[in-house]
Amino acid sequence: MAKSISCQDAGKECTWSATAETEEELMAIVTEHVLEHHKEIELNAESIESIKGLIKEA
Repeated sequence: MAKSISCQDAGKECTWSATAETEEELMAIVTEHVLEHHKEIELNAESIESIKGLIKEA
């Protein structure tokens, strides 16, 4: 089953969302978005685990 996430899931005022077939594919998309649009977020082990916790079944 596909996985999905949105910035609104994380409480951000951003309308971005993404869906992918696997968590790994989705996290690659998320990482690209965070690096481009949310430079205030440091991608470290803790924040990555928090993000993974927001992933839903699509």
